Amino acid sequence: MNKKRKAFWLKQLHQWHWVTSAICLISLVLFSLTGITLNHASQISADPVIREHQGELPAELLSALAEQKNGPLPAAVQQWLAQKMHLQHTSGEPEWAADEIYLPMPRPGGDAWLAIDMNNGTVLAETTDRGWIAFFNDLHKGRHTGAVWIWFIDIFAVASLLFAFTGLGLMMLHAKRRPATWPVTVAGLVLPWLLIVFFMH
Repeated sequence: MNKKRKAFWLKQLHQWHWVTSAICLISLVLFSLTGITLNHASQISADPVIREHQGELPAELLSALAEQKNGPLPAAVQQWLAQKMHLQHTSGEPEWAADEIYLPMPRPGGDAWLAIDMNNGTVLAETTDRGWIAFFNDLHKGRHTGAVWIWFIDIFAVASLLFAFTGLGLMMLHAKRRPATWPVTVAGLVLPWLLIVFFMH
């Protein structure tokens, strides 16, 4: 490779490498730390905080539910649940029955559900908070995070690949001056496979 062409690729790879490193920096820290906490999940103790909620739906809202009979809860019911019972994320798809509506409300780091008695309007709900570590672990896995976060993980994964491949390109261009480049790279490739072959059961 002539000097002019090499200089061009060095400039391009450096540009993409620092851009992707800046984009990935915080997310790499987050996913690395949660990789450790997930790997040691059984050793990290956590006491879930469970809260129970009880209320009575106004008659006009109960009538609106009786008329609807399927689909998401009406906006007025969702607003009442948020204001009177401090229940968020009630826009999901509930299970409708003749005498009860049941709505699961899973979320990162916790869980929740509510049940509405169609006979008398009694609302029972329970929320579970498993703590910040569980919250970030669920972000790592994309568990109950919604479509936007899933898209973010995918974009972050692509940016991380670009970061890795531009780093590989820079190593290739500097390999002549750094004899240890390829032995170390091959070691990084071989070591995980050796661990898989000899230590996984």
